[in-house]
Amino acid sequence: MAGGPPVKIKRPASVLVKDFFDQNQELLKLRLVGSDEGLSRRIMEPSVNRPGLALNGFFTYFAYKRVQVIGNSEISFLQGLEPSLARTRISQLCSQDIPCVVVARGRSIPPDLVEIANEAGISILQTSMVTMKFLNAATIRLEWMFAPTCLIHGCLVDVQGIGVMVQGDSGSGKSEAVIGLLQRGASLVADDVVRLRLIEEREVVGMAPDTTRNMIEIRGLGILNVAALFGVGSVRMSKRVDLVVRLVTGQATQDLERVGVGDRTEPLMGLPVTTVDLPVAPGRDVAGLIELAALNYKLRAFGYNSAVDFDQRLLKKIADGQLG
Repeated sequence: MAGGPPVKIKRPASVLVKDFFDQNQELLKLRLVGSDEGLSRRIMEPSVNRPGLALNGFFTYFAYKRVQVIGNSEISFLQGLEPSLARTRISQLCSQDIPCVVVARGRSIPPDLVEIANEAGISILQTSMVTMKFLNAATIRLEWMFAPTCLIHGCLVDVQGIGVMVQGDSGSGKSEAVIGLLQRGASLVADDVVRLRLIEEREVVGMAPDTTRNMIEIRGLGILNVAALFGVGSVRMSKRVDLVVRLVTGQATQDLERVGVGDRTEPLMGLPVTTVDLPVAPGRDVAGLIELAALNYKLRAFGYNSAVDFDQRLLKKIADGQLG
């Protein structure tokens, strides 16, 4: 964010097959067949490929950096070849520097494929999913795993469907404000440190690091488990960042916007995000103000701007006075 320390964005160049398998085993209904030696290989592109042309001996423009998916068509094609020719085509495929092979629809895997893949150090995975559904789901998961990420200081809360990032100097009362929001029915995503992920250059999604998930730190009370105190409905795994609210203290509060005709945006991982500065002072209901900011953001999303409405009323009053 502008005015804060520079954010270091990490862009993964590759993903381990092991990470792809471990993180998506349940979602993509994957199981390992044969050797696990190939789990150390790397997926270099966030997509999948069906090697139909490769199994026919055509390797020009072959997408060897992607996960290779074999479905009904490829299995039927191999079964229709002479056994020696089928073995040759499988050997040619496995001689490429492919990360792994996934056999869809729970089809029985040709023994030659398992044997040759094991010799080449390539892991064979199997899924019970229909081929096209697996292709779509795996692509989405790979896009997520390859997305740029960064860590940022702040708290992320879901306030009536609006993802609100609360930022401010240390001791400005961010966590206390979040507790107030939780008491009003909001859900905590992350406290103190938020892991941001840029999805398809169109939205920024935040989540908590594994070590602090569901936890919040309150000075004087220490670390609290939000799910245990407020129920499982008070926490979320991830949320898109829609609004950034910065808590401002001291002299900086003198220059804050009072009318707010237009939305002020600042870049977050390269995307413009609506930003609001809220003054913090003893006795102010900061949690209530943050909730109002979220509701006002939602109202503007529906096309209504209170400041513009006030401006139009004022202009009409002036015009009526001049005419009168």
